[in-house]
Amino acid sequence: MTNRTGITMGGNPITLIGTEAVVGEKGTNFTVVDFSLKPVTLDDFAGKIKIISVVPSIDTGVCALQTKRFEAEAAKLEDTVVLTISVDLPFAQKRFAGENSIENNHLLSDYQTHDFGVEYGFEIEGLALLSRGIVVLDRDNVIRYVEYVKEVTTEPDYDAALAVAKSL
Repeated sequence: MTNRTGITMGGNPITLIGTEAVVGEKGTNFTVVDFSLKPVTLDDFAGKIKIISVVPSIDTGVCALQTKRFEAEAAKLEDTVVLTISVDLPFAQKRFAGENSIENNHLLSDYQTHDFGVEYGFEIEGLALLSRGIVVLDRDNVIRYVEYVKEVTTEPDYDAALAVAKSL
């Protein structure tokens, strides 16, 4: 487990804990929950290209934009699933999905175990929130793209992640 620095939130330095996701390495399986509190694992999306959109909270402006952008993109992608992971309660995610017609983007919560946050190194030390970023995995769960957004209050590089996903 490594601690990473150089990331800020509102200009203030934060430290990410957990195992850093590295391009070319195999993505670790993890367990999160869906709207009904049912466990969901990476293995549930076997054989698909996965875009994991990581957000601190869907109820904030930038996170909402990121989630809506990937909703729009998911409808255009073949053989690809979009998973938006936060530590929001599943009930808040379900409300957000209903209010924003989210149908192609799987909103999943890491609130119970923080398994994803630690396994992929997005857990913000001391806040129990996830940092912002994107991970793209191929059909065999090999990591093909990773972005840990340097300033958590800004949007990720959608185009770079989507270009990698489309190339797989």
